[in-house]
Amino acid sequence: MPITIFDGIVIGVVLFSAVLAMIRGFSREILSIASWVGAIAAAYYLYPFILPYVKNYTNDQRIAVAASAGGVFLLALILISFITSRIADFIIDSRIGALDRTLGFLFGAARGILLLVVAVAFWNWLIDAKQRPDWVNNAKSKPFLDALVVKLEAVLPDDIEPQLRARILGKQQTAPAEGQAPADDAPAQAPAQTPGQAPAPAN
Repeated sequence: MPITIFDGIVIGVVLFSAVLAMIRGFSREILSIASWVGAIAAAYYLYPFILPYVKNYTNDQRIAVAASAGGVFLLALILISFITSRIADFIIDSRIGALDRTLGFLFGAARGILLLVVAVAFWNWLIDAKQRPDWVNNAKSKPFLDALVVKLEAVLPDDIEPQLRARILGKQQTAPAEGQAPADDAPAQAPAQTPGQAPAPAN
């Protein structure tokens, strides 16, 4: 089976990511990811404190949440990136700089593969197998990436999307118990009658 265009794209993405990480260094790549994770965590936990002030300028809940979380994220990313860049510069100029670049190459290759796995997962979900071009279906790297997609989906929780949506919208809706109707919709219960007592005549 010959190498297809898809295989060339896979090789190009992995090599580009690996070389870029080697130039930047392993420590800088890790600290860069840590900066993004820290900024996302800050936005996730701190935006409720900013939300009341943003609501003074808009009545749309989603816009207020997006503006609050986005502002906290950008501010945290700038501050954390400034600190981590200083740490990375110190490491890359030290005696372990060569080792740092070697580890960066390996890390970059792994990162490129992960990006491809996510892209293939989205591709498989969006495009039906019969509609995919032959240069994708016949690629030598496609079965390998598909196997990694299965492993990635296995470790993700099934209810991750509802949890994130409930957290972002700030609404924790609890469904009524199964088989139990809401109190407002419950039919009025007729008064109990004593045996032998005739029902009251209707007016």
